[in-house]
Amino acid sequence: QVQLVESGGGLVQPGGSLRLSCAVSGTSFSFNVMDWYRQAPGKQRELVANIFRSGGTSYADSVKGRFTISRDNAKNTVFLQMNSLKPEDTAVYYCHAYFLELGHYWGQGTAVTVSS
Repeated sequence: QVQLVESGGGLVQPGGSLRLSCAVSGTSFSFNVMDWYRQAPGKQRELVANIFRSGGTSYADSVKGRFTISRDNAKNTVFLQMNSLKPEDTAVYYCHAYFLELGHYWGQGTAVTVSS
């Protein structure tokens, strides 16, 4: 069974950094795309960044220049490096993967709080 497990969330001061990880297990298939979404209290879930099988990436305008999505194929893990964090980045961050052969999968979420 495919599982996505996020880690790396926590409390950080404005201007600080965090690195989120999303480890994929239970499949030998390569993903077509993996994404990080976030959902702040009282708001809709929004797409933050994605990385495609080809290695291409894209970002929401609100995080461009501050966040970087990357992957470690050997560890079947995708990362989200978040720098220059702002209070408005506070949210639960979710990892999502789409496999052509298997469909869509979501992680359980990891909370990020940016506050002084």
